[in-house]
Amino acid sequence: QVQLVESGGGLVRAGDSLKLSCAASVRSFSTYGLAWFRQAPGKERESVATISWSGHTTYYSDSVKGRFTISRENTKNTVYLEMKNLQPEDTAVYYCAAILSRTEILSTRENWYPYWGQGTQVTVSS
Repeated sequence: QVQLVESGGGLVRAGDSLKLSCAASVRSFSTYGLAWFRQAPGKERESVATISWSGHTTYYSDSVKGRFTISRENTKNTVYLEMKNLQPEDTAVYYCAAILSRTEILSTRENWYPYWGQGTQVTVSS
């Protein structure tokens, strides 16, 4: 079983930055596609960003494009989400997800990912 553990969340003010980390316990991290999702209170879980197994292909939702950056460091079995210019609407529990796939185009559908972390809270005040 794949285990994912998120960290780096916290309470910040609008305009601040945070960097989330997700450490994975897997045999071959480089063969997994990775994604970040978030779920705000009263809303459905939504895709934030994805990165392919090769690291060459990334995707961002329109709401975070230009502000967030997803990256991976295979030697540490870790995927990151750098978040800049955070806004109150970014407040949510952020989850990392993984799938054993070498596709360059990852899905934004929640049910496509079999492995999930437990989430880390990000709260942005005005």
